[in-house]
Amino acid sequence: MSFLELKGLSKHYGSVVAVGACDLSIAKGEFVCLLGPSGCGKTTTLQMVAGFVPPTGGRILLDGVDITHVKPNRRGLGIVFQSYALFPHMTVADNVAFGLEMRGVPAGERRKRVDATLELVHLASMGNRYPRELSGGQRQRVALARALAIQPPVLLLDEPMGALDAKLREEMQIELRALQHRVGVTTIMVTHDQAEAMTLADRVVLMNRGHIEQVGKPFDMYERPNGRFSSTFLGKANVFEAIRHQMGVVVEVAGHTLPAGDCDVLGPIEYIVRPEKVEFVPLPSALLRGRVSARVFLGNHWLFQVETLLGSMQLTHANTGLPQANEGDEVGLSWTAENVRLVAQRAGAGATP
Repeated sequence: MSFLELKGLSKHYGSVVAVGACDLSIAKGEFVCLLGPSGCGKTTTLQMVAGFVPPTGGRILLDGVDITHVKPNRRGLGIVFQSYALFPHMTVADNVAFGLEMRGVPAGERRKRVDATLELVHLASMGNRYPRELSGGQRQRVALARALAIQPPVLLLDEPMGALDAKLREEMQIELRALQHRVGVTTIMVTHDQAEAMTLADRVVLMNRGHIEQVGKPFDMYERPNGRFSSTFLGKANVFEAIRHQMGVVVEVAGHTLPAGDCDVLGPIEYIVRPEKVEFVPLPSALLRGRVSARVFLGNHWLFQVETLLGSMQLTHANTGLPQANEGDEVGLSWTAENVRLVAQRAGAGATP
């Protein structure tokens, strides 16, 4: 059952289409990430839901009620910005209580809800501190507590972890997901970080050029991308233009016959295989030969670039502590049909703003 619905939601700035007729249904309690490159329309979409940007067309329904033209302060939504937007002259407790005070919640009830929310975000002992006395992660949790204290039907997060360093960001992703599970609030988060979206979301909404490219669960999106853009934005991918002449187990890529996965499309297709699905094999048994042009050590895995007759291919191999292929080595490559994704080519697909 849909709790929040976007129906044909669009935003134009003159002749520029920032968001073009987006349709999206979000269930109650679901965590959805709007993912995409800069300028794809994800933040504009979130701001229309928040009420900060008036849509050019379409409707926003919250639990069956049309809120398209309702003022932001009357929508009752919780919002957390990248900057956190905390009041520096107020204590943590006063920051969390601010929204409740604006809604006329009595002082006694305010105190109870502030205490309960600070306990929820593990800041119960810091109510008397000021934002300047907190770490970045603690300030983020205060911003979350302030948004949750009003008990919103929907929580909107606009790049909430953009100001954190990499290690703290990973820790806060885990905390945020656990918190959302405990509270059960419907959540929409904007991010350009694919790993963050995959970690947090029940579903990912991948956007490009103001339009929704693909919607799905993170695993499904990764394993079954619907084209070049989806496959290369959500992780790394080797993508080749191919031709399928007839239904069967092979396709033609740059004049070479290669194994094919399930596909009911004939003609021009995209042949997609993830780097971790490609293996080094002895040359006599290789599907394809190539030469290693680059090798990068990334701690828990190695990244290789191999020049082949199809073009450059990337491989990732787990770091097992054993020797790996060196730059300049001739290598054999192989993969199975089950690990290939075939999709019809789409004119103009894949470009980013």
